[in-house]
Amino acid sequence: MSTTKKFAGAALAAALGVATLSACGGGDAKDKSAGGASEAPKSKTVTLVSHDSFNVTDTVLKEFEQQSGYTVKVLKSGDAGAALNQEILTKGSPRGDVFFGVDNTLLSRALDNGIFTPYEAKGLADVKPEYVLDKEHRVTPIDSGDICVNYDKAYFADKKLAPPQTLDDLIKPEYKNLLVTENAATSSPGLGFLLASVGKYGEEGWKDYWSKLKANGVEVVDGWEQAYNERFSGSAGGKKAKGDRPLVVSYASSPPVEVLYGEPQPAEAPTGVATGTCFRQVEFAGLLKGAKNEEGGKALLDFLVSKKFQEDMPLQMFVNPVVKDAKLPELFTKHGVVIEKPENVAPETIAKNREQWVKAWSSLVVK
Repeated sequence: MSTTKKFAGAALAAALGVATLSACGGGDAKDKSAGGASEAPKSKTVTLVSHDSFNVTDTVLKEFEQQSGYTVKVLKSGDAGAALNQEILTKGSPRGDVFFGVDNTLLSRALDNGIFTPYEAKGLADVKPEYVLDKEHRVTPIDSGDICVNYDKAYFADKKLAPPQTLDDLIKPEYKNLLVTENAATSSPGLGFLLASVGKYGEEGWKDYWSKLKANGVEVVDGWEQAYNERFSGSAGGKKAKGDRPLVVSYASSPPVEVLYGEPQPAEAPTGVATGTCFRQVEFAGLLKGAKNEEGGKALLDFLVSKKFQEDMPLQMFVNPVVKDAKLPELFTKHGVVIEKPENVAPETIAKNREQWVKAWSSLVVK
């Protein structure tokens, strides 16, 4: 979900003291056949290049390794944008076999640069069709998440003020100086929130909306970590940092995380989600062109859309599965929020306008 993506869900877990997976399976696997000679790395080791938020339960990964015969190595490469940039720069001579973490806000950039080899993953038929955005199967949808405004329940209860629920609400005078968001030029959730306004008000109306939001005291910081864990009054980190903004751009999955890692664990999430402020983010993985272990990469893509991985993913990366029959954990169903009508912008429209939108946003809101 990312941001960074996203996601960002896993960054949230890390911020609350949860370790993420940096690498699995150590070095190259040894051939157990007679003579004990080492087999070429391309035949036994498959490398996943990812943003920093990738995570998977060790037992789930080990099961894949045992069944497939491959050892998985995970190469984390910063946030989603930085990781993608590195793969574009190394096009044709990739650092790994599969790339995970490109989302629908950056998808066109990855596809236009031709860094992926088409592959239709086994199990793709079980993926909800609305997430299959590339009919050539250069990328496979893996997860979805919703970028939304979160609110501090205690603040609004103390003030006897109803929390905002829509984008329109955020420009009302009663919410002046309450919202903090991330920079759309440097942050995946910040860009997602900008796209939510484009989806809601159109290419002609989003600038006027942001002018009103700026006049209503929106605060802009560089990234999610600063916004959520320093400036937002409702998060565990924000409370410690004495954050004074009760509204923040984060994710619909943030409340379950606050419950899971709360000390002591609360019976109810301390934060809520403004369901009319959301943008749907979808993350993809693809087989890198020039991969040294193409067959291993294909097997890994099959694993990423398997029910086993999809059902493990929500409490590891705090994103939603894309497979039709994958079940969500009780923590999500009890404390999470289902966003029925998120804002969406077509990938081709994002591709055509993203740079000029971000430049216009920066001139309007930051400068």
